Amino acid sequence: MRLLPWTTPEGKPCYLSTDSGLSRLSLLADDIEAAQLDSGEQVLMGARALLDDPKAGERAVRFGLTRAAESLADVLRIAVSRGGRIPAEW
Repeated sequence: MRLLPWTTPEGKPCYLSTDSGLSRLSLLADDIEAAQLDSGEQVLMGARALLDDPKAGERAVRFGLTRAAESLADVLRIAVSRGGRIPAEW
């Protein structure tokens, strides 16, 4: 079963059971994962800039840390999902 890159409205994980990595839902999940990784790169650049700014206020730092935590959660979910799809004999 593939862990999908989104959750239910209650925050529970969603899974996909399919024999094909080319199903419509699999391809949608791939696209969302790619967008999440791209977003994570942007958040990382912003966080680094924020950390380099000695005048950054508490609000800005909290905002940056919140976005970074969200991105980290996305990336960890993607890692778990992709790790779960690696064949055991690999």
